[in-house]
Formats: sequence, C-alpha cells, structure tokens
Amino acid sequence: MLVLLVASAWWALVQWDRLSGWINLPLVLPPSLVHAAVMVFGFMPLFFSGFLFTAGPKWLQVPQPSPTWVLSPLLLQILGWLLWLVGGHLHAGVALAGIALAALGLAGVAGLFGHLLWRSRADDQVHARTLGVACGVGVLSLTGVALGVALDAPLAARACVLTGLWGFVVVVFVTVAHRMVPFLTSDALPVMAAWRPLGVLWLMLGAAVLEAGAVWVELDGPLQGSIAAWWMLLRGALELTVGALLLGLALLWSRQQSRKNRQMVMLHIGFVWLGLSLLLAGVSQWLGLWQGVPVMGLGALHALTMGCLASLMLVMVTRISCAHSGRATQAESIAWPLLWFLQLATLLRIAAAWPGAASLGLLVVAASLWLVLMGEWALRLLPWYGRVRRDGRPG
Repeated sequence: MLVLLVASAWWALVQWDRLSGWINLPLVLPPSLVHAAVMVFGFMPLFFSGFLFTAGPKWLQVPQPSPTWVLSPLLLQILGWLLWLVGGHLHAGVALAGIALAALGLAGVAGLFGHLLWRSRADDQVHARTLGVACGVGVLSLTGVALGVALDAPLAARACVLTGLWGFVVVVFVTVAHRMVPFLTSDALPVMAAWRPLGVLWLMLGAAVLEAGAVWVELDGPLQGSIAAWWMLLRGALELTVGALLLGLALLWSRQQSRKNRQMVMLHIGFVWLGLSLLLAGVSQWLGLWQGVPVMGLGALHALTMGCLASLMLVMVTRISCAHSGRATQAESIAWPLLWFLQLATLLRIAAAWPGAASLGLLVVAASLWLVLMGEWALRLLPWYGRVRRDGRPG
C-alpha cells in the first residue's frame, strides 16, 4: 500500500507539472519508464507475496513458512522502489541502486516460493508451478530493466517492463483467478466450484505469451516496409480472436452468476476488461495499417492494467484483507463504490491515449482520480494491518 500510494502521488505530480510547469521537475530518467517499472514491478509483487505464502503452502500441502522468512526481501523491494522514484529525478546511480535492490528482493521471494515447490509432494501443482515460472520471468525481466538503465538502453528496459507485465503480472493474475474464482464464488453459486477447465487457463496464458513475444518483435519500434503491414494484420487478428473468446467466456459466466452478489459482479468486470483490452489492441493494430503504427496502443495497455488488473487487485486484496482481519462482511461495502470510480479513471486514461489537444488534460484528470481512489482505499485498509483480528481468531 505504501509503494502504491507513493507511486500514484508521484505520477499525478509529474502530470500536473507537465501541464502547468510550476515545479519544473528535473528529469534524469524518462518519466514514462520510471512510471511503467514501478507500476508493474512495484506494489503488485508485494501484494502477490502475501498470497504466495498463505494460499501457496495450502495448494502445495507444505507447512506455512514463518513471516520473518519473507520480511527481508519485502523490505528490500520497498526501499528499492522509493529510491527508484527519487533517483529518476536526482541521479541515475540512485535509481539504478534502487531497482537493483528491488530485483534482489523479488529474487528472494521467487527463491522462497521455489523452495516450497521443491518440498511439495501434492498431486495437483499446475497452478503453483505456473506461478513459480511467472516469478522467474519477473526476476529476469526486472534484472533486464536494471541492465537497460545501466547501459543507457531505454528501449530494451521498456521491453523488459512489458515482458514482466505479460509474463509475470498477467500470468500470476490469470492463474490465481483460474484457481480461486470457483472458491470465491462457491458460496453464492455452488455450481461454479466445478468450473475450472484447464483449457481456459491455457487460452489466457497463450494470450500473455503472444503479447510478450510481440514486445521483442517490435523492440526497435513498429516494423517498417511491407513486412509491417503483414505483422500488424496478423497480430491484430490474433488479438481480436483471443479477445473475442475471452469476452465470450466472461459473458457466458455472467449468465450463470447472480447479479445480486456484488463480489461476483466485481470479479466479472475485471475479466470483461481482459477481453476488451485485447480487442482494443487488435483494433489498434488494424486502424494503424494506414499510418504504419498502432493508434491506441497505450489505450489498450491501460485497459489491461487499470481496467483488468487494478479492478481484480482492488476486489481480491479487499476481500483477503477483510477476511484476515476478521471483517469479512465489510469487503463489498468498501470495494464496490471504489470500483466504479476506477472504471471512470480507466475510461479517461483510454480516452487520453487518443492523439489530440485534450489528451494531456485527460491524463491529468485520470492520474488525479486514480490517486484519490487509491488513497481512500489505503486509508480504509492500512489501519487493519499489523493488528490482531477483530473477531478474536488467530492471525
């Protein structure tokens, strides 16, 4: 929560400064790279860690490790990301030291989870091993970002960020969701407990691999010449196909669920955005055939990150925080109104991706709204952490 709040406040400040020029912040690293790295690798893996070492041991049927095992790598990541944000404006060496510490901390978390995998003798390890591979991709990607900064190769660093987004963050989200959605919804809709076909998981993972691979095909920017049109046509077709399939699955799920259960509706909204983001990416590729470059690439990207991932993060972190603090009945009342403000912020950010005179203004409003809603969310949940459960149960 601390990293999320600081990163959100920093990005809103950068956008306001771009619009007004009041502060005239010094720039050592490209702000877009600093923003992308902290939003992908900053707070998300910290939230993941809480899940990996509570639900993960249950999946793997191994003893739950002591929280002190994870404390050092988490503190390294927190310190690293704060230094990264400061160094982006003051000194590249400070930023590089920060991202190196963050990578070291993430490697520590991945190593600890790998140790649990090595000890496990559980029959079903598909989801846990997928998470282990994703964590490995995350460590390699973040290390690549650090090397890109050290070697003054911003394009390579950006490619590593996007690889981490698709190969690490997205893979963790869709894998956990595939495993947990039946569990989260079984109370309201028991038939969902049996709905966990692996084909759906492979489809979502395949989409992530497709997008991660495309990042490296376009490492130096959009392709040129006759091959560019064929590539954009092919990539757009694949994105439209996978997006339509995922959106169709989300709509099929919506017909089976009770719309009176807000938790299910909120999870459903996140999955709808996953399909929409790929549809928007495909449309962006095809519309760009006339210009040689995608026209709404950042719009599609933020449909994924804000619309899908942030929505799922808001719902699942709220639910788990409420459950582990003895406040299970409060989850919906907290997440429901904030989720709708998040949808508004997402739409504004997508609109800002369309070239035009109003794009900077829309970006400022979207960043400010994101900061306000995340600030409100943090203020509600932060006082619960580090305290005994409200219901008196252990934990």
